[in-house]
Amino acid sequence: MKHLKAFKGIMIAFFVGILFAFVSGFFFTFTQASLLGLVALLVTLWTNEALPLGVVSLLPIILFPIFGVLDLNSVTPNYSKSIIFLFLGGFMLAIAIEKVKLHLYFSSKLLSYFPNTALGILYALAITSALLSSILSNTTITLMLMPVALYLSDNIKLKIRFLLATAYGASIGGILTPIGTAPNLILLGFLEDKQLPILAFGEWVYMMLPVAVIMLSIIPWLLSLGLKDESVEDIGEEKVPVLDKSQKRLYFIVGLLAFVLIANTFSKQILGFALDEKMILLGFGLLMFFPAIGFLDWEDTRNMPYEIIMLFGAGFSIATAFSSTGLAADIATKLSFISTMPLFWMFLFVAFFVAFSTEVTSNTALTSIAIPIFYEFAKEMPAEQGTVLLMTATIAASYAFMLPIATPPNAIVMSSRVIPIAQMAKIGFKANLIGIFILACVAYFLWLNIL
Repeated sequence: MKHLKAFKGIMIAFFVGILFAFVSGFFFTFTQASLLGLVALLVTLWTNEALPLGVVSLLPIILFPIFGVLDLNSVTPNYSKSIIFLFLGGFMLAIAIEKVKLHLYFSSKLLSYFPNTALGILYALAITSALLSSILSNTTITLMLMPVALYLSDNIKLKIRFLLATAYGASIGGILTPIGTAPNLILLGFLEDKQLPILAFGEWVYMMLPVAVIMLSIIPWLLSLGLKDESVEDIGEEKVPVLDKSQKRLYFIVGLLAFVLIANTFSKQILGFALDEKMILLGFGLLMFFPAIGFLDWEDTRNMPYEIIMLFGAGFSIATAFSSTGLAADIATKLSFISTMPLFWMFLFVAFFVAFSTEVTSNTALTSIAIPIFYEFAKEMPAEQGTVLLMTATIAASYAFMLPIATPPNAIVMSSRVIPIAQMAKIGFKANLIGIFILACVAYFLWLNIL
């Protein structure tokens, strides 16, 4: 039965790919139409999970050369970009945090700061999920907090809202740091390829903090609407565990890393010199294996999400292909009306376009496609405006709150079988609109003044 379902999924993906290539052939060159067909094939396979994520992510190495989209030597370097080692170092730290169960301390501590009411728990789950997702995988954090959200109450209406708060918080928190979610890394890799200025870790956090804070102030309140008459008597309390020696040691190391990253950011701004943050994060990750300092054995790396690294490579390959085949430029030409818009409305349109487009596809895949397209507009603009345009497109890809397919956190809470899709779509639609407006406003009134 499992093999039959997988075979059916593969056949559907082939059909979708051929259909997209055929229709695209009326508007684009054969190579460009082939690329669109291949991307449709990959997105469908990522979506229906007929093949493992890592396997699908490696297919561009074979398919792009076969169809003349990119040659082999142009595809494979995308799987070893230096930005990937930023992720590797971060995940080594994440595995260590999970191994010593320091994340349970963080989550319980944060939950303890909020009142034991429906609204208080919604804020606690969203903020806890957001903060942890800024340094750990939002998939991991959602999986970790979902049991907490499920068992805090027996009230089904509260369960649904608690689960949504966990998922939405993870998506919001993912934008806070460069390593928080895949689209962020894809943007940084693209900027590095184009030899454009890249934000330092501290600069990124500084710019994203207003968006995250405003969203985390509004979204839990939005989720609380309609809960006024719901009983909160059965909401439980989480006890804060006492840190043991190994947890205290790791707590110190994480704090030291934060200090180094902040100091490195100021060093860049004041002295004009700074270490490459990829080296810093990888260095701290490798420190986790040192005796008497770290917490990991090499066997622990079996938990490393190598399939996500392959996914990054596929995303970078798609972005490279869109640029090298001229497809991004051609699509940009068809969207040329954007360039006549006032800047604020341009940011609003791009955020709207990306946020709702990513509802029906992977935010990683969509970011890989959208960034090269909007770069065609960005390179004709002043540098700071172009960078803000690309950042707006990237962050909007994380603001997909309507459907399970859009982001892993949405899919995970939907797997609880508690949330009706119609209810997620209804609440998520409002969250999308709020997120799009906030993002456009922060981009126009704040980011442009910072850069």
